[in-house]
Amino acid sequence: MAKLWIAVVFGTIGILASVASSQLSVGFYEKQCPQVEAVVQSFVQDAITRKPGVGAGLLRLQFHDCFVQGCDASVLIDSTKNNSAEKDAPPNISLRGFEVIDAAKAALETQCPGVVSCADIVAYAARDSVFKLGGPFWEVPVGRRDGTISRMKEANASLPAPFFNVAQLTQNFAAQGLSQDDMIVLSGAHTIGIAHCFTFSPRLYNFSANASTDPTLDPNFATALKKQCPPGKAAAFNSVVLDSHTPIHFDNSYYVNLALQKGVLGSDQVLFSDAATSKAIKTSSVDEESWRAKFAAAMIKMGSVKVKTGQQGEIRKSCRAVNHS
Repeated sequence: MAKLWIAVVFGTIGILASVASSQLSVGFYEKQCPQVEAVVQSFVQDAITRKPGVGAGLLRLQFHDCFVQGCDASVLIDSTKNNSAEKDAPPNISLRGFEVIDAAKAALETQCPGVVSCADIVAYAARDSVFKLGGPFWEVPVGRRDGTISRMKEANASLPAPFFNVAQLTQNFAAQGLSQDDMIVLSGAHTIGIAHCFTFSPRLYNFSANASTDPTLDPNFATALKKQCPPGKAAAFNSVVLDSHTPIHFDNSYYVNLALQKGVLGSDQVLFSDAATSKAIKTSSVDEESWRAKFAAAMIKMGSVKVKTGQQGEIRKSCRAVNHS
C-alpha cells in the first residue's frame, strides 16, 4: 500500500510537470549539450560542500528570479550607470550564489557556447541545492530563454515582504499563477537559510501598541532572538538561522517550528496563526513525505512562471549582462 501511495504521489508530480511546463521539456539539451546537468551539479555540490549556506542562496535565487519578470535570470543582471537592476533592490541585497552560477555558465560556454541559458542554470542549481541538503529530487523541465530587462523598482513591487499577512501572501503568489497551497508548500524552503535582524526585529521590540513582543512568538524563543538581535541599528544585519533545529538540512522542521511558535519571520509564523492556513501547516509538520512530493511539484510549477521560450529573450554569454550591452 505504501509503495502504491508513493507511486501515485510521484505520478502526480509528473502530471503537474507536464501541465505547468508545457513550454519547457526535460532533456531539452540532450543533443546540443548533454553534459549540462552534470556540469551544474558539480559546481553546486562543490560550493555547498565548502559552504553549506550557499545552498539556501541558490534556492532563493530562483524564487526571487521567477517573481520578477518571470523565470528569466533577470535577477543575475548587474546594474549599470543607466539602470538600477533587480539584484540591487533592498529585498535582494542578501542574495547569495551568483558566483556559482557564473562558474557553471563559464564552463558551459566553453563546452557548448551559446546553448544553455542562465535561467535554466538557475533552475538546475536550485534543484541540486535542495537535493544536496537532503531534500527531494525532481526532473527540471528546461528551454527557458534569458530576459533582457532587469529593474530594481519591479523587484521592490513584486517580491513578498517578511511582514505580509496571509491575504497579502496569497495575493502575491496568485499574481504569479500560484495557489495558496503552492505558497504554503514553497514557504517550506525556509527550512534552510538565514534572516537578517531588521527583517523581523519589529516582532521583538515594537510589535503593537498593546504588546512590545509579538504574542505569537514562543517567549523563550523570543528571548533567544533578542540576544542575537539586540535593539539598535548596529545589529540590523546580524543573521539568524530560520530553522534552529536543522539549519542546513532540507526537511519539514520549518512546519514543526511554526507549530511550536518558533517562526523567525512574521510572514512565516502567520501561516500557523491564521485559521485559513494553520491546518496545512499542521499536516506538513507530521507528514514529511507528502510535503516533499508537493514541494517538488510546486517547484516545477513555479519554474514555469512567465518563461521566455522560442525566439523570446536571448541566451546570454554572461549571466551578468545582456548580450547587446
